[in-house]
Amino acid sequence: MLNTNSINKAIIWACQKEVSSPKPGNVNCYSDAHQMSLQDFLKSAQAIAPILSQKNLSIGSMILKSVIATQKVVNCNTNLGIILLFAPLCKAIHHCHTREQLPESLSLLLNDLTIDDAKKTYEGIRLARAGGLGNSDLHDINNEPTVTLRQAMAYAKDKDSIAAQYLNNYRDIFDLGLTNLTLSINCGESIEWASAFAYLNLLSVMPDSLIIRKQGLSCAKSLMNQSKEILQKMNENNKISQIESDIILLDKELKQKAINPGTTADMTAATLLVYAFEQALS
Repeated sequence: MLNTNSINKAIIWACQKEVSSPKPGNVNCYSDAHQMSLQDFLKSAQAIAPILSQKNLSIGSMILKSVIATQKVVNCNTNLGIILLFAPLCKAIHHCHTREQLPESLSLLLNDLTIDDAKKTYEGIRLARAGGLGNSDLHDINNEPTVTLRQAMAYAKDKDSIAAQYLNNYRDIFDLGLTNLTLSINCGESIEWASAFAYLNLLSVMPDSLIIRKQGLSCAKSLMNQSKEILQKMNENNKISQIESDIILLDKELKQKAINPGTTADMTAATLLVYAFEQALS
């Protein structure tokens, strides 16, 4: 099993590698974006790691405390999606001797989420001032929840990929993210370029939730197609790092149009966290 210190290191490493990766449209190794900087993300990682690595906090408490800690070091929402995805993973890994045990441990935790977890998470989301959430007829984020956190996520799963992970037991992280990250690493790519490969694979099959909320579904689908085209070029060259010019062009285009595939970046960070746990356990 991993101890608190090992989990802390894994959290910081995953956040550092995610933001340093050449992922088009996000704050990355090329440039800052969306009124956020690379340093904002690094500070945020240092703030949340000591909280998310604690064994005895509830998932709701982990989320709320992490949002509060983030706000003390940056004045923007750098990591709400990361916090929402990391909290269950970090709590579940405390009960695992191998990475293969993580899905089962995760499933047990997600099924045991409470109304109190929902209340604390709702408070954290409100504090983070997440963009583009709008209003909902049922389980609105501005109201006190009357259902468990998993039930609330079930209501949001069709319009939010992060919420969907709470229902599908992080299937997209394990099957899409981790599979492609590992494949790229095994082809000789650096962890940063492998992260970009995993990111583009996620982006090519899942319309980004943040883009849908801010720019609409057609914009998100257009980016899915662009991601597929880049991956097809990569298949001809074997390594994604060999088509860096295409990545840079897409990155500039998205940033000029203020298009931020932030949900996909958060899922890439969660993929990196699972990979870090796997490496630490082995």
